[in-house]
Amino acid sequence: MNESSAKQKAALWVAVVFVLGAALGGVFGYLYGHRSSVSASNPPLSEPERRAQRVDQLTKELGLTDDQRQQLDKALSQLHGDYKAIHDQSEAQMDQARQKGRDQIRAFLTPEQRPKFEEFLRHMDEERKRNMPPQPR
Repeated sequence: MNESSAKQKAALWVAVVFVLGAALGGVFGYLYGHRSSVSASNPPLSEPERRAQRVDQLTKELGLTDDQRQQLDKALSQLHGDYKAIHDQSEAQMDQARQKGRDQIRAFLTPEQRPKFEEFLRHMDEERKRNMPPQPR
């Protein structure tokens, strides 16, 4: 194999790898962009919308009467209220525990360390808010 033939093969391989990389990058970019736009165009349903979907689904699957459909809607609404009350109660308990722990830490920090700790907590609280699921409508 002469030197010019080897250079041509090397150049061909470089071109093939470049084209494949560009094609794969385009495909993945398209898929990522498409996935992002699909999720942005389908915002989460509100609780009444989710409940209505569930009532419709069970009405079809179980052959519910209008009276049963109304009873199901009422039961699901009550269940949602119960779940929300439990969540709110546990959230309040978490906040109390968080505050108690922070107060315990503040008690042994020096005056120079406290502002740094408060800044750390501010960042932690912002991060927690960003990571929380959206509140139901």
